[in-house]
Amino acid sequence: MSEIITLLACLNPILNYTLIRQLACIAEAMIAMSGRVTMLGLSRWTSFGGSYRTIQRFFNTKFNWPLIRWLFCRHHLLAKDDTILIAGDEVNVTKSGKKTHGLGRFFSSLYGKTVPSLYFLNLSLINVKNRRSSSIMMEQVMPDVIKSSKDLATEKGNAKKNKKAKSGRPLGSKNKNRKEVELSKYLQFVQATLKALLNLVNSDLSLVYFIFDGAFGNNDALQMVRQCGLHLRHKNAS
Repeated sequence: MSEIITLLACLNPILNYTLIRQLACIAEAMIAMSGRVTMLGLSRWTSFGGSYRTIQRFFNTKFNWPLIRWLFCRHHLLAKDDTILIAGDEVNVTKSGKKTHGLGRFFSSLYGKTVPSLYFLNLSLINVKNRRSSSIMMEQVMPDVIKSSKDLATEKGNAKKNKKAKSGRPLGSKNKNRKEVELSKYLQFVQATLKALLNLVNSDLSLVYFIFDGAFGNNDALQMVRQCGLHLRHKNAS
């Protein structure tokens, strides 16, 4: 416990000692416990000062979690001469029930189909030297954001199919500026999250590259990233 509190001492500017002690107690239980991580399960693995009511009050408190993760990462995991990249990925967590906030049907690569779940966008900082990824920002993606993006892609695809297939360039068509794109609701969401991360860390780091998977292998995603002052690189790129 004392070692964990020492590591968490860098959070003093935003957390008081009581919250740091409670966070250390929960972290110790998470490291030691097995099975599902629930508030009741945590309370059974915590030492003195980690009752069920204490853990409930802790998780009911509003924290600036991106700032907490960044302060910890900056003090313990990064050095000034390190090369740092931003990486993004999507993850869903299966969830039953009907009343959970943001619950919808999202595609899961593990099941190979859409399943009732919660969907999140996670942004991490990758230390190239140590080959270590540190999650900094995670935002929940609502079902209507994904749905609107799919509808826009479907409309574009249908528009291309409806056009008569003719060889060559259509008569009277004009050149278009590829940098002027209409971002879908999902790309706007990703851009807002990316800008929030840059505002959080840019005073300490100079970031250049944003890494994402093949879902961003299109011009709209490229221009969205360029508008943030970054270069886009795919995970499967050599």
